[in-house]
Amino acid sequence: MLHVACDLGPIRAVTAAITASAQGCEAEFRLDGYVPAIILPPAAAPARQDNLWQTTCFEIFWQPLGGTAYREFNLSPSGQWAAYDFDSFREGMRDAPVEAIAVACSHDDAGLVLKASIAADLPDPAQVALNAIVEHADGGKQYWALAFPPGKPEFHSEANRALIVER
Repeated sequence: MLHVACDLGPIRAVTAAITASAQGCEAEFRLDGYVPAIILPPAAAPARQDNLWQTTCFEIFWQPLGGTAYREFNLSPSGQWAAYDFDSFREGMRDAPVEAIAVACSHDDAGLVLKASIAADLPDPAQVALNAIVEHADGGKQYWALAFPPGKPEFHSEANRALIVER
């Protein structure tokens, strides 16, 4: 869903799917709309990179069911990625250990598909959030999630983690 404070803008729908795997998880995000009107970071060498969320980016939040600690993954259309562990809501942030993350992105004027394969220790069952930040060419942003808490867009809220995933 698009956050209520956001204008519809050039992207009309976002869909996402995630599957737990023996190695971690596989995820796919799709944007439908007019892709030339959004900012896409240029292709870059696949590597860990901070601040990817400041422009068009996709996110996965993974929290063991009943726990307070969680892991955040940022996946950029550029091929770069980030992974952070938190002890609780926005507390204790540090780089998360991962074995490997592969990000592949393709797009045309009408849509974009980003696929990610994450090899990392991901406990299950887990509460999971799938989010998208879409930056418009005019500098505006759209925030998409499975659910939002009241107020401003807050992806770290447990209210976003509306999906239960298990192997």
